Amino acid sequence: EVARLHRDWHAERYGYAQSNVEFKQGYIEDLTTAGIADNSIDVVVSNCVVNLSPDKARVLAEILRVLKPGGEIYFSDVYADRRIPQALKMEPVLLGECLGGALYWEDFRRIMQDLGCPDVRVIKQSPIVLEDPEVEAMIGMVKFSSITIRAFKMPLEDRCEDFGQVAIYKGTISEHPHAFDLDDHHHLETGRPLRVCGNSADMLGSGRYAKHFDIVGDKAQHFGLFDCASPANDATSGSDMACC
Repeated sequence: EVARLHRDWHAERYGYAQSNVEFKQGYIEDLTTAGIADNSIDVVVSNCVVNLSPDKARVLAEILRVLKPGGEIYFSDVYADRRIPQALKMEPVLLGECLGGALYWEDFRRIMQDLGCPDVRVIKQSPIVLEDPEVEAMIGMVKFSSITIRAFKMPLEDRCEDFGQVAIYKGTISEHPHAFDLDDHHHLETGRPLRVCGNSADMLGSGRYAKHFDIVGDKAQHFGLFDCASPANDATSGSDMACC
């Protein structure tokens, strides 16, 4: 109700004659409770919300159910470099700090792969410093990171494969006239060709980004694994989530 009270203010602030925002109430583990149909959503954005769910696999499965083919997940959340002990998961202070609910990065990787998303891209990440002595005493053995990721509902390979493809950004996304970052190691300058793997070509050449990129080449000829190294495991000390 608080959010609805300010809907008109935001519409006016951003130059809309009427609000284009709709609020739905339900459970993130079961989005049918909010009336959200299969294959109906373009992008799902979350800022430290999945962290709070006791059944994260169910949440992620629901998100992929409602996404349209080619749809995108864009999340920022807290992840851990190991599994949190069960007793600490329910500790009120840790829950309030979004630490008790932090998912082990490798478990997140496995869940996403099992759901058909083998190539999740890290956009940015930063370590979380435990400054509270009480929190440090309880869970200081765990390394936490704040990580922003994107993933797509589309058929992708579990490794980066080389098909000799090139992506060229047109500079047509209004907020990014000079360059677009697909992730933390794919920086596409406007008009400058960049060699990409098959997965990156599919991400940029379909869905909502397709009109902003030219993809040169197809998958008719395969040249083996794409030579690409990702820094995606720096903050978590685990394996790379992204294949590229």
